[in-house]
Amino acid sequence: MLYELRIYTIYEGRMDAIQDRFKEHTFGIFTRLGMKVVNFWIDATGQNKLFYVMEFKDMAQRQRLWEQFKKDIEWIQVKRNSEENGGLIVEKIDEYFMNQAEFFRLGN
Repeated sequence: MLYELRIYTIYEGRMDAIQDRFKEHTFGIFTRLGMKVVNFWIDATGQNKLFYVMEFKDMAQRQRLWEQFKKDIEWIQVKRNSEENGGLIVEKIDEYFMNQAEFFRLGN
């Protein structure tokens, strides 16, 4: 499996908007497209950051699904609507790709 850690830096004052967008729309679109979110976090120190990990079979699947997501008509409309009144939400996205270490088993 391939895991992708995505770290979003959110514009000041837009944290509620990104959380609402994920809760009300993005997670549903991910599910419809077969994209699996493993877990999701909000920064505990007060920084405007979100963290989430996605699971893919391999990099090819990851590329294919993200391309589908970016072109998805519902996503395009949701993004447009969520940025219409308050402006941009996400300032920066950092992506890290990981494979689980063979020596580690969950539940150690």
